[in-house]
Amino acid sequence: MIQTIKIGTLKWHHILDPSDEDLQFLTDNFHFHPLDIEDCRSVNQRPKIDIYDDYYFLILHFPNYDRWNRFLKTKEVKIFWGDDYIITIGKSHWVIGTLFNSASDKETDPYEILQAGTSDALLYIILERLMQETQSLISKLGIEVELINRDLFNKKAEKTIERISLTRRNIILLNTIFKPQLRLFHKFESGEIEGYAENMEEYWGNILDYYQKMWDMIEDYQELVEGLSKTFDSMQTNRSNEIMKVLTLVSSILLPLTFIASLYGMNVGLPYQNHPFSFWFVMISMVVIACGMIFYFKRRNWM
Repeated sequence: MIQTIKIGTLKWHHILDPSDEDLQFLTDNFHFHPLDIEDCRSVNQRPKIDIYDDYYFLILHFPNYDRWNRFLKTKEVKIFWGDDYIITIGKSHWVIGTLFNSASDKETDPYEILQAGTSDALLYIILERLMQETQSLISKLGIEVELINRDLFNKKAEKTIERISLTRRNIILLNTIFKPQLRLFHKFESGEIEGYAENMEEYWGNILDYYQKMWDMIEDYQELVEGLSKTFDSMQTNRSNEIMKVLTLVSSILLPLTFIASLYGMNVGLPYQNHPFSFWFVMISMVVIACGMIFYFKRRNWM
């Protein structure tokens, strides 16, 4: 279903979950390249911007949490950008859908630049809203990293491992989303993407600043998570070594005592086995051996 907002001579068409009829409408009325229409039919396209004489076609990726707010997933946005129109295409109600609905209900006048009624201005508003939403999401991820740092010394190892693994997985997804698009947004500021309005360089530079800041945040969080993961692994290894050390010392102390007990449990004649105090001789010997070994281990700083 195609929804339309008219702002002066500018038209904003928003298509949610496009059908074949919607894409045929675009083909008949805008004469877009067939490959661009085909890209709108499929999902999981690589981020790109195609430059034509009379329009631009953008495919952008942005992260979003799933319904349980645990795993990040990729949201794909397709935008046709012409002189007097913007066409946004998506698979679900998301940031762009919310912005479109609020603008169509006239509940908000997002920015004064919108009053100019240019497609460049509208595209800037859409991109900035996407950047703000993404920055909020990345900040939430930063809070999770800080919580992992606080709980690093928690004895619940399984929970900490799960949180580190989940955060690392989300950061890897952010890397796969952001890295291919960094060069794309550089094209706006460099002037390779000219657009249709004048004096937009500062606005495109602001979009690039948003993106570069978020990219730096992702890299910082990635280094922090890697450091926390290594620290946690070292702590778990040290804890395991301490446990094995204690068990080894206990086994070493019990080994000669077990030998003596086994020896006197044999059905053969042994010295003093018929003596009335033989049991206490054996017990005292075992206590002396155990205390001697403990004293020796402590003197060597083994325990």
